Amino acid sequence: MNPAEELNVIIKDKVVYNLLSKKGRAIFFPKQGIISQSLEAKGKEINATIGIAVEKDGTAMRLNSIAERIKLNPQDVFTYASSYGKLELREKWKAEIYRKNPGLEGEISLPIITNGLTHGLSLVGYLFVDAGEEIITTDLFWGNYKLIFEKAYQGKLSFFNTFKKQGFDLAAFKEKLSEKKSKKIVLLNFPNNPTGYTPTKAEAEKIVAIIKERAEAGDKIVVICDDAYFGLFYEDVYQESLFSLLADLHENVLAVKIDGATKESYVWGLRVGMITFAGKGMSIKELQVLEDKTAGAVRGNISNASHLSQSLVLESLRSKSFLKEKKEKFKILEERFTTVKEILKEEKYQEYFTTFPFNSGYFMCLNLKGIDAEQVRQVLLEKYSTGVISLPGMIRVSFSSVPKEKIKKLFENIYKASQKCA
Repeated sequence: MNPAEELNVIIKDKVVYNLLSKKGRAIFFPKQGIISQSLEAKGKEINATIGIAVEKDGTAMRLNSIAERIKLNPQDVFTYASSYGKLELREKWKAEIYRKNPGLEGEISLPIITNGLTHGLSLVGYLFVDAGEEIITTDLFWGNYKLIFEKAYQGKLSFFNTFKKQGFDLAAFKEKLSEKKSKKIVLLNFPNNPTGYTPTKAEAEKIVAIIKERAEAGDKIVVICDDAYFGLFYEDVYQESLFSLLADLHENVLAVKIDGATKESYVWGLRVGMITFAGKGMSIKELQVLEDKTAGAVRGNISNASHLSQSLVLESLRSKSFLKEKKEKFKILEERFTTVKEILKEEKYQEYFTTFPFNSGYFMCLNLKGIDAEQVRQVLLEKYSTGVISLPGMIRVSFSSVPKEKIKKLFENIYKASQKCA
């Protein structure tokens, strides 16, 4: 029996086995060979197994021009990290998931560390998406999903209407999820990119109830929670990840949480993401199968994420000032959000655009009234020295990147540009 088959035997009677793609079933983490032999030699007087260069004192060889700029222990910087990720960081992040989601019940896996959230989403595609399979998501979505799921894994994004009036379109979601297929892949991104919307507590509970209804009807469902902007909640919305409601929902539901330090800790360039699994009735041993398969996919793709980045994130999480610092940054973004809300109360703006619902995250979207969004964007660049993102029929505004003092001017410029293009 090969290593992949050994893993598959453990989960053969669980829904997760039926949810795995062909690649997902075939992948494993190579516990034998170079890795196991290197572990067996760890601590020996002479260790000629590991593929790095070392100094006479046994520490990682390094250039002083780099080392002198980094305060961390060289062994936390220059050596390879595990394909699973730095164990201390994985354990700390798991504890953080429980802290930030007090409603979370049941066992969850140890997070596997990825090279940012995009890599985490790509690993989900690797593990669960076969060619031609649909990924159900909102029709207002992050454009990179197309590259990740359609171009890389030949899946197909299948959309439902995002909003009805000023809230989440629950009826559209229920109708889409009720389409006849036994295996379903659902991708939910809150706070949403591009709209900056998070469901209310009532909406979140109804979303989960719809998923449970389909699971009880026999559908096998993997639900991917893209929590890139988690925690940036400015109004009365559901304050936890949907993952906390899904983790112990039903035996036919596998919950996958994609999150990380990128936005939560304002470290976009460090590229530290996480992928965590949960499913009702799944044991630690069964969850470890998913950890092993994910680590195998990491090993075969990028080997491991940056050790330096992981160590920096871990040190930050351990800092006594961490929560205070996060609160300070949150306050800045919240003030920008509040300023946008106040400015857009002016009736004159409604002549050319309305807003999609927004209550969280980095973004908000303007729904243009019969005006070409790309034309407006070009006028903003050429005549008003202002940059925004144009999408079909709308403009995405990243208020997170605009100082509070310039937000009024930003919307005045959009108003004037829309006037010129009307």
